[in-house]
Amino acid sequence: MHGKSIKYIFALIMGLALFSLRCEAQFKEKAFSQTYNDTTKTASADSTDKLFSFKDWAGGLAHKNTIKIGTMFAGSMFAPGSAQIYNKDYWKLPVIYSGIGAFAGTGGYYLHKYNKTRKLYDGFLKDKSSFEAQYPNLEYPFTAPALDYKSKKTGTWLMVGAGVMYWASLLDGVICYESDEKPLPGRATLYSALVPGLGQIYNGELYKVPIYWTGLLASVHFLSTNNTNYVRFKRIHNEAAAGLDTQGISEETAKWYRDVYRRYRDYSIVATVLVYFLQVIDANVFAYMHDFEVSDDISMNMEPTIIAPDNAYALHSPMQYGTGQTAVGMKIGFRF
Repeated sequence: MHGKSIKYIFALIMGLALFSLRCEAQFKEKAFSQTYNDTTKTASADSTDKLFSFKDWAGGLAHKNTIKIGTMFAGSMFAPGSAQIYNKDYWKLPVIYSGIGAFAGTGGYYLHKYNKTRKLYDGFLKDKSSFEAQYPNLEYPFTAPALDYKSKKTGTWLMVGAGVMYWASLLDGVICYESDEKPLPGRATLYSALVPGLGQIYNGELYKVPIYWTGLLASVHFLSTNNTNYVRFKRIHNEAAAGLDTQGISEETAKWYRDVYRRYRDYSIVATVLVYFLQVIDANVFAYMHDFEVSDDISMNMEPTIIAPDNAYALHSPMQYGTGQTAVGMKIGFRF
């Protein structure tokens, strides 16, 4: 750059500096006097919204007022069928209650049968131990009663069925909730909470489903594998400590592997929980941001400007540099 051009630029900068003695930020009065909260609300109403209001929920069930989807869902968690009442799907109530009652009732019956055989078996072991301690040279004359594992398995699956009916009632309430907002962030959040990936499908982001499901399946796989190895080496450690044959695995080695797999199992639990909550948060955030658009036209504009001071709220008194003096500065604008 030529020396003459440098002089012109230096002169321009000095000129702007001379005319910009008041180059501090000039704030309009409204920036300080504006009230951002609604003055019509009371102090208690201006606080954080309640997560759940029993009064609002009860009013919604009576169809006296509308309630948020989160309030409806929270109420239906401790009162199954209340979401169907709010959605006016009364015909579903007998299905829900008869389904949950039938599965839970029969499941409890079969589990009770198993528990009876378990008590008999535990009593047999106790009597056998006492007999052998009293008569070490004699064999206990009674045979062990059989454990009813079939009833245990049947009862467990029936209780799982009751849980599925309960879960289905929650999902049905979320699906049938009426709202003009689409996508509804609350619905997307609850979808992902009930069925991982369903919130992403609701938001139209199908490509995310394989990502989250891969993360969940991988975490659950490692959780199962690490827990199996932890239980195995825990058993070997206990057997080695009792002096039993552990096929060459020492007590110290078994303890080391037990602790390692226990730590890996805990990491797998944390990973599973993180992936699960990440997809729930993702569904919520992107449902809120579905209308947010960024234009491809990103530009910056710079131009000189004159800033008129507001002598009531300027950073310095106007008498410091002269009454009524304006400031010359540079305005920068971004468009995106």
